[in-house]
Amino acid sequence: MATKTGVEVSIAIADAVKLANADVVAAYPITPQTHIVEHLAELVANGELDAEYIPVESEHSAMSACLGASATGARVFTATAGQGLELMHEVLYVAASMQLPIVMTVANRALSAPLSVWGDHSDVMAVRDTGWVQMFVENGQEAVDNTICAFRIAEDRRVLLPVMVHVDGFYLTHVIEPLTLPEQAEVDKFLPPNDYPLPLWPDKPVAMGDFAPPVIYSEAKKAQEVNLRKAKQPILECWEEFGKQFGRYYHPVESYKTEGAKVLLFTMGSFSETAMTAVDKMRGEGKEIGLVRLRLWRPFPFAELRQAVKNADVLIILDRALSYGGPGGPVASEVKAALYGEAKRPKVVSFIAGLGGRDITVSGFEQIVSRGIELAQKGSEEEYEMFGVRE
Repeated sequence: MATKTGVEVSIAIADAVKLANADVVAAYPITPQTHIVEHLAELVANGELDAEYIPVESEHSAMSACLGASATGARVFTATAGQGLELMHEVLYVAASMQLPIVMTVANRALSAPLSVWGDHSDVMAVRDTGWVQMFVENGQEAVDNTICAFRIAEDRRVLLPVMVHVDGFYLTHVIEPLTLPEQAEVDKFLPPNDYPLPLWPDKPVAMGDFAPPVIYSEAKKAQEVNLRKAKQPILECWEEFGKQFGRYYHPVESYKTEGAKVLLFTMGSFSETAMTAVDKMRGEGKEIGLVRLRLWRPFPFAELRQAVKNADVLIILDRALSYGGPGGPVASEVKAALYGEAKRPKVVSFIAGLGGRDITVSGFEQIVSRGIELAQKGSEEEYEMFGVRE
């Protein structure tokens, strides 16, 4: 029977990969992801995980090794963060376009320069268009659960796409939390063996990633886009089956105390839990505030988003990344696009905060809400506002 224990979230993620019976781990250590792959190396060295562990010289090589291993039909895992994710950037497109079901934990980290090892969502936004399924978690339990789900989603024959699980660096990776690790038999029941349909095999040669002239390239990209959008249904089914078996349910867009609320906060990642506390406090003071959290980043959940915010007058969006020279917040710009043309849509107010690991407290969220309401009422010449910046 599964038992609750206190464990560092990075270690728990590695244990989830062990429970998933990964065949190959190829990785390069980088803060704040290092503990994940270090523990996996330990599990392999001790014989607790029967897998090939490939220590490489860079993140570009790590993802390249994952490509080859996945193409042979192996169940493959890696992890990275920040600058490492950007170094493997060009290979990410290959994994998606070749439909290789690799699972990767991204310990979200700010990008240089100036150099920062602390967490924000700059690295996420830099790879949003690489064709991967991408989801966010808020705590250690969600990280464990969605790591296991990621393998099932990636390897589903209706999907066959790589999956990123985004875990906030340090805020989650280096924190000890109480969580439940499922038993091996439970995971085996939920996660079937990988059955990749066209593996590389000398006796039956196949070609992968061929050269595409202009006459066929657009069609290949269209097929890739259709496939990623169609992945949403298998994702929903996976989360539903996980909930039935383990009692914890996940959804593309999740709401917290939004009933009757005309003002909504919008967050993604671990800061959502602080935002919940802020919502509780403000509602206790008689303010009708709710919270909407985005879990599924790609494919983007248009219908669920529209449903979640349809009764709101003001939607205050927190981005932890900056789109330089553009609309400010990448998430805010996508939400605005998703709501464009809706007969009734809330006034969207965009905030940038939490860059480079700067904390946002409960009081900070209260100030963001107050300022957001003010901007919605009075309007602003600026596309967004940076919260807490000393000028």
